[in-house]
Amino acid sequence: MNEDAAGSSETSSRARLSRLERLLGFEVDPLNLPAWLRRTRGEHRLPVAVAIAALIALQLAMPTHLAFQPRYLLPALEAAIFVVLLIANPVRITRESAHLRPLGLALVAIASIATLWSGWRLASGLIDGALGDEPVAVLLKAAAVWFTNVIVAALWYWEFDRGGPAARASGRNPYPDFLFPQMTAPELAKPDWEPTFVDYLYLSFTNTTAFSPTDTLPLSRWAKMTMLLQSASSLVLVALVIARAVNALQ
Repeated sequence: MNEDAAGSSETSSRARLSRLERLLGFEVDPLNLPAWLRRTRGEHRLPVAVAIAALIALQLAMPTHLAFQPRYLLPALEAAIFVVLLIANPVRITRESAHLRPLGLALVAIASIATLWSGWRLASGLIDGALGDEPVAVLLKAAAVWFTNVIVAALWYWEFDRGGPAARASGRNPYPDFLFPQMTAPELAKPDWEPTFVDYLYLSFTNTTAFSPTDTLPLSRWAKMTMLLQSASSLVLVALVIARAVNALQ
């Protein structure tokens, strides 16, 4: 009786595990794994290069009272680090290095400092009226900070999901931090599909506008907390802008 019960329990456990593997797509033949689970050529450098260039341009265009001072320090550091990363992986991001990884994280950390500073200065200006009463000018300043928030959060998601772009290209980590629709429904995607920076940018944009996950779910705790902080900062910014607009109309 005990042996039969144990056997039944083991069979049930295996059945549940098999179902979970099917849901996540891990039951695929090892010789025919989807691209996001195996070694690939790596994603193209161009999309993230355009995003970083746009981020630096937004920081340089930020009004003096919103920019981190000295205003050219952080953008110059970001540009210098990015040039090094670009030389290491000029076309496709495949090269893993004990030096390149910290540089990539340092670039995003510096951009985060600049964004947090601008966001704090913007929030303070909206509260005390230091930004002035011109609606168009206030909206343009808020939009600049909002877009930098979207890009920086996308860079964090892109840098940390499964160890970063180079680690994803090696296919050595099968456990995703973000569950994209193509992972659970591989029949709806091309066999060579894998998440790239554009997917993380879309994730960041939708999280900032909807204040919650949409089609992509965070799985790890760091992903959940990062999305929580991004949604909270966006909600505060939008609430302050709306409050300022209502006050201006009165």
